[in-house]
Amino acid sequence: MLAKALREQDAEGEGDEDPEVLPAPSLSERGLDVSIAAEDKIVSSDDELENTYKQVQDKMDVEGSTSVPSRGSSGKSTPTAGTSTRRVEEAKHEKAKIAMEEEERRVAALTFDPDALLPFENMSERAKYIPLRLTYDERKGLRMVNAAINVSDYTNTVDVQFKKKAKRQHVQLQQIVGFLSGLVCCTGEAAGQDILEDRNFEQYEAMLKTKLEVCRRYKITNPEKMRSEYGKLVFLMQDAVSEDVKPLLGIDVNEPIKTVYSVLEERGGLKLLSDPKLGTATQEILPEKGKSRARIDLEIKRKNSAVKELTNKYVTRLLDEDTLQQCLYSISDNNSFLNSNRRPILELRDLLIKYFEPSRFDPAYSLAIDEGAEGARLSHNHEVQYNYVMQSLNLWAAIIEDTFRLWYLSELDLLSETQPYDLRDTGQGLQRVQQSPRVYKAMHEILYHTQQKLGNWVGSSVIHLGDNNVPNTLVFIDKYTQVSRILSPIVKTIQNLEKMCEEDEGLKGFLRAYGGIDKACKDILTDFFKHAFDGSGGDNFFDAGSCIDGRLTSAWNWCSLLQDKPYYPLFKLTGFLSFDGEFDK
Repeated sequence: MLAKALREQDAEGEGDEDPEVLPAPSLSERGLDVSIAAEDKIVSSDDELENTYKQVQDKMDVEGSTSVPSRGSSGKSTPTAGTSTRRVEEAKHEKAKIAMEEEERRVAALTFDPDALLPFENMSERAKYIPLRLTYDERKGLRMVNAAINVSDYTNTVDVQFKKKAKRQHVQLQQIVGFLSGLVCCTGEAAGQDILEDRNFEQYEAMLKTKLEVCRRYKITNPEKMRSEYGKLVFLMQDAVSEDVKPLLGIDVNEPIKTVYSVLEERGGLKLLSDPKLGTATQEILPEKGKSRARIDLEIKRKNSAVKELTNKYVTRLLDEDTLQQCLYSISDNNSFLNSNRRPILELRDLLIKYFEPSRFDPAYSLAIDEGAEGARLSHNHEVQYNYVMQSLNLWAAIIEDTFRLWYLSELDLLSETQPYDLRDTGQGLQRVQQSPRVYKAMHEILYHTQQKLGNWVGSSVIHLGDNNVPNTLVFIDKYTQVSRILSPIVKTIQNLEKMCEEDEGLKGFLRAYGGIDKACKDILTDFFKHAFDGSGGDNFFDAGSCIDGRLTSAWNWCSLLQDKPYYPLFKLTGFLSFDGEFDK
């Protein structure tokens, strides 16, 4: 069926054509009246259309500056450019207001059990979302898939506008078949010749599903890796499981992520997750300040002893020693990730408590913000802003703690066959806009429990997902894995100032001239706590503001302005390079 579909569409010539971009909007669609063109000519050619449009624009520019309404040959009044722009902006704000009200009604309809534990608070539940660490053989397959997707130009080829849906479907099919054929060819010459002749993937379905699952599992375990490749891979799979392409492929390329829980359940080892020794066997041992070498050696010895004890206790004929230890090390990897990504948030929260108080403040270091001043979209006094920042940091910490569950649910939403996406222009180019009910509910569950712990909540509870701001869960999960990238340089800069002053007399003199270490720290933190949480970074209040995603948008906006800050040299002196990492590792 697949080979026949490819041959038929190639015969029609559809596969050889470049993607046809949809025509530009007409003058009437742009809100312009061609009747005001010079000499009232009838537009009948492309050249005349272009000239007429230029004349209309010139005339509207002139009229906009004089604020005199124009009149065409029909005698009807035509709005000026300024009026049209104002009406467009008013319509956008009204639409955003309606969307926010609708979202708040949806949130109000959700209910959660206040006594229920979140998954990260229960190891038996948390293990359902902890990916299994890759074996040596799986890593060889990972390199193959990574190399194949790295040279693919799938999204740039497919995610463009086509005149006909059938043409886009054919391009999708060509790209997917080419990618899968490449993976099969890598397994051996005979398999490559066979797949290139008949394009029948049925006998290779299990192999393809396994290799793609390994690649996805590796990405979830290491969010900082494959930052470009993963997006292409998951979008390719999203199309491969769609109702248009999947019947033609004849196979299903989606396989659930292999987790610690699924492996232990399959092999009868779930009792391991409730063993009191599990915490010791999977803890992360860090060379923390004040911890002696002897203390570290003792902790390592205890951990190894716990691993050995659990191995002897739970090894069976079905659950062998290597698999059991693989599960233990997978939980250790999870603890390491949570510690490294949650720690900057908690340390910044401690700095907020150390240098500021909600009820008292130095006028020079007030956290108060006013809407319209220095780009702020919110108005908070010092106490409200203090609580707003504290709540945001606590919410980010809770999201990071539940990252693996959110990622697991994100893939379920992305690769759902019942929730197709809509390719449309969101104002940031063409994006795959897709409803994501699983992640949406999980996020509101996290938000609800955070609000219950903190009590009074400052700001909006709106969560953007499946709209122009956050089109799909891939964008969503990528946003929140960047939190530590934003906060770590700030925390490290403040921590390193005192340490470097002890080692470098020149830097110590520079800071003395600046006003001292305390002043430097307060300058950095005051500016960050004010302007990284001021609702800036969006076109309107709905896009940024105090909504859940708007808080992170404001933080990114602050990062983009760091080089213009008066304290920026302090960041450079302490080794700061950038907030972002490498994309191709």
